[in-house]
Amino acid sequence: MARRCAICGRGISFGNQVSHSNRASRRTWMPNLHRVKALVDGQPRRIRVCTRCLKAGKVVRAL
Repeated sequence: MARRCAICGRGISFGNQVSHSNRASRRTWMPNLHRVKALVDGQPRRIRVCTRCLKAGKVVRAL
């Protein structure tokens, strides 16, 4: 199951978690995804959308 936004394609980011003593360990940042009912090609469907796209109005919600 892909953890990506259906609109912008935002996915998991990787990087280092750096402690106070400057030791680094790998960590991940997950996108803030919500399952919403949206209009896709005129039909209501459930898609995973990040909150940035929701806030920006890039998604037409189906009620």
